[in-house]
Amino acid sequence: MTFTRRKFLAAGIGSLATSQMVDGMAIARTSAISISSAQLPVQTVRAVPKDLSNVRGFNYTPASASGYGRPEPHYRSMWLKYNPAETEFDLDLAKRLNLNQTRAMMSYVAWSTDKDAYRRKVQHFVRVCHERGIGVMIANTYNEDPGWQKGSKESAKAFAEDLVGILGSEPGLVMWDVVNEPDLKKIIPGSLTQMDGAKYMADTFHELDPITPVTIGMGAVPGMEKLADSVDILQFHDYSPTRAEIRTNIEEAIKFARSVGKPVVDGEIGCIARANPYDVTLQEHMNARLGWYIWELMIVPTGWGPVHGVFYKDGTVRDPSIAAALLGFFRNRSEEIVLEQSDREGRITRSISMAKEWLSNPKQDWDAGLRIAEIEANLLEAGQLTAMHELPTREVSLLRAKNSDLPALQATIKKFTEALTPHAGGIQRS
Repeated sequence: MTFTRRKFLAAGIGSLATSQMVDGMAIARTSAISISSAQLPVQTVRAVPKDLSNVRGFNYTPASASGYGRPEPHYRSMWLKYNPAETEFDLDLAKRLNLNQTRAMMSYVAWSTDKDAYRRKVQHFVRVCHERGIGVMIANTYNEDPGWQKGSKESAKAFAEDLVGILGSEPGLVMWDVVNEPDLKKIIPGSLTQMDGAKYMADTFHELDPITPVTIGMGAVPGMEKLADSVDILQFHDYSPTRAEIRTNIEEAIKFARSVGKPVVDGEIGCIARANPYDVTLQEHMNARLGWYIWELMIVPTGWGPVHGVFYKDGTVRDPSIAAALLGFFRNRSEEIVLEQSDREGRITRSISMAKEWLSNPKQDWDAGLRIAEIEANLLEAGQLTAMHELPTREVSLLRAKNSDLPALQATIKKFTEALTPHAGGIQRS
């Protein structure tokens, strides 16, 4: 589902000027202007969807983004080193999984470093998303903003004004997420409190843009409830470690949303390091018919990649069960399952015999050993007889690339043989 959004052109907003270049790609440039209330249409209707249950979203940072935290957050790197071709490749991956929304973090520093370049980049991003039927939630963070740290609202408002000037009339824009997780942020002495700042920015975006819905990506349901009057769309994030806790938070969020008559969505889910497996949390959200955004689409090696993400930069996946879950296919955890019988035809038994014979041979043949290792690796993976954290077939591929490393091959075959041995002997004849 892509939200229906009324397209509008306030005086000067979204007007197209000459074509510009982003890393060699020509795209249209939106002129940046300051927007006053006098420039806005007299009669407007905010395009707030009644139901967000069909949102299938993802938070997005390209796999090439470097760093997380200071001095270069991943979202800053994304915009400073923006690559249109990489972005379009990644969005095509998302489309293959039938994902229809994305949540992208903006960067105050990247904007203030080169405003013209930043405008071209974010406009390109929203437009190529729209071309693929993917709506965009623009998520703002002000942690980099010196003015915000000191309690000044002026610089944050200037950033908001420019974003509205750039994207306010783009049909791919579906909502403004004005501050990320203000309920979880520490209060910096002498600064705006994060919650007060979030309310101010929600009011600011409402004033600047009379059409696009406003949300605040709260870190938990209680925070969402506190500023419900300031938003058009309720949003919370949840990385709970058990199904019961996930269900409770979903139920509380839906119940509260109904009580105030506003739509609700979960803006961040899925983290293997928080006991929040993608297939578990996705199944619970789908069962509850609550829209969601996974964190995140790409595996970013220097960012959250070790604990989040679906795709590597080449389009391969870390865990096929995540891609399956995104498409609505889940592992069978019921009483009625059919366990694998990997030695049904004696292949495990024979591979163990071959391995022992090869290991005892004083003149070990490299190619013959690789064949045995590959057979054992395939049996381990196909029967789910080993942890898939480090794929056995990957180990074999790396060995094959070395051309010859007998000690390493010996150690690998010994390891595989030990893992297969408990599963030998279950031969059945049909």
